[in-house]
Amino acid sequence: MKTNPVIENIMSRRSIRKFEERPVPHEDLETIVTCGQWAPSAMNRQEWTFVVMEDAARIAQLAEVMGAVLVNEAYDMYRPQAAIIVAHKKGAAFGREDDGCALQTMFLAAHSLGIGSVWINQLQGICNEPDVRAELDALGVPADYEVHGICALGYAAAETAPKDRKSEIVWV
Repeated sequence: MKTNPVIENIMSRRSIRKFEERPVPHEDLETIVTCGQWAPSAMNRQEWTFVVMEDAARIAQLAEVMGAVLVNEAYDMYRPQAAIIVAHKKGAAFGREDDGCALQTMFLAAHSLGIGSVWINQLQGICNEPDVRAELDALGVPADYEVHGICALGYAAAETAPKDRKSEIVWV
């Protein structure tokens, strides 16, 4: 198989579920979210909204509200040190797909900077729960938007070993 730095970045990225208590530099967050803006979107509409959270305590507050709705008091989103919420107008054509592309692009950008990431998808379906909606409103997520994912960020507390790939490939 051919390789290059981009392919190596893709193949070495892992979902990080334990982060160090070390802030992610603002400049790196700017780079990561800008890369998210450059992700592909249906018909190049670029209709997503990004909300960047730099305060670990504020992220913990969101996680606590989510955990209460999910009936999981231990829920903590893996305690990231930064997070980027990606949201789209409710019912937008291809909103979920566009947000997924933006998230993947940000995961890869973060990894290229030595920053770990994991996709937090628990807000799907609970955005309109009153306490969650209040929290999202306070964060600046428009009231008529839904969150398809959060890019949780931080420095990996431990190495994550690669797992075997399970998907089938059919050549025609």
